[in-house]
Amino acid sequence: MTFPARRLRRLRQTPALRRMVAETRLSVDDVVAPLFVREGIASPQPIASLPGVVQHTRESLRKEVRELAELGVPAVILFGVPEHKDPRGSEAWNPDGIVQVALRDLRDEVGDRMALMADLCLDEYTSHGHCGVLDRQGQPDNDATIALYGHIAVAQAAAGADVVAPSGMMDGQVGAIRAALDEAEHSRVAVLAYAAKYASALYGPFRDAVDVTIVGGGDRKGYQQDPRNFREALAEVAADIEEGADMVMVKPALAYLDVIAAVAASVDMPVAAYHVSGEYAMVKAAAERGWIDGQAAAMEHLTAIKRAGADIILTYFARELAELLHG
Repeated sequence: MTFPARRLRRLRQTPALRRMVAETRLSVDDVVAPLFVREGIASPQPIASLPGVVQHTRESLRKEVRELAELGVPAVILFGVPEHKDPRGSEAWNPDGIVQVALRDLRDEVGDRMALMADLCLDEYTSHGHCGVLDRQGQPDNDATIALYGHIAVAQAAAGADVVAPSGMMDGQVGAIRAALDEAEHSRVAVLAYAAKYASALYGPFRDAVDVTIVGGGDRKGYQQDPRNFREALAEVAADIEEGADMVMVKPALAYLDVIAAVAASVDMPVAAYHVSGEYAMVKAAAERGWIDGQAAAMEHLTAIKRAGADIILTYFARELAELLHG
């Protein structure tokens, strides 16, 4: 007698068989590498809470992106750390701001071999650490903020960005950005909306990477999504698509695989997921202590995100994955 379970196990007996029948295939084409570039430093600065990740100089960023291109990574997304911050975050749209000069550097370095993406937000640039200019209650003034987002989008597009990625979770941000880009004759530039971005506990290492502290010990729970909510994410995604998003993203990834799957099933456009700094750091920390096989855990994480339905994965493991698959 043949048991159905035994029949399934026959196809697990060797690596070749398992590879042949694999339902989910992770490729270097699936990943985007998040990179940090800092103004006013002479050498790359390691980020203690993100082992293996650095704040780049302009020159080290060029080298890193050139090597990623040679490994087949299709895209990078840039986060800037300016030398000076102010309440409005004005360095974010300065034509000579750190992300804008880095975009021009990279366009010269890799041409069209890679897609150049830029995070579009104000938190890295404001002296108070919030994602927008503040109202009298100390919270982002939504309408004033999205007007500034339009200025940032135009500056990034003029510097060579293929994709701008608004991450501030302001109402109407995609529509304001799309209108600003089109008015400035940058209609070719795509918008990747951080459509379902949760107020997660997993962003700590990222805030170290961009030197962001919210003044007064505040948080972003008033504008980022509540981790307890699911249906709300679908409404946020639908709103961003209506406003003109070309791609939508769920952030974080692992704790929100159900959201990724639901979004992927409900939209007819590319779906991205951000495997965030805390998810990366937990793997690295456990691997350093010998508690897990770090490489195997990283591959399992990324495969799960792909299996849930993500077409694009932003991950700090992008280079490691590319080296593993390349070699």
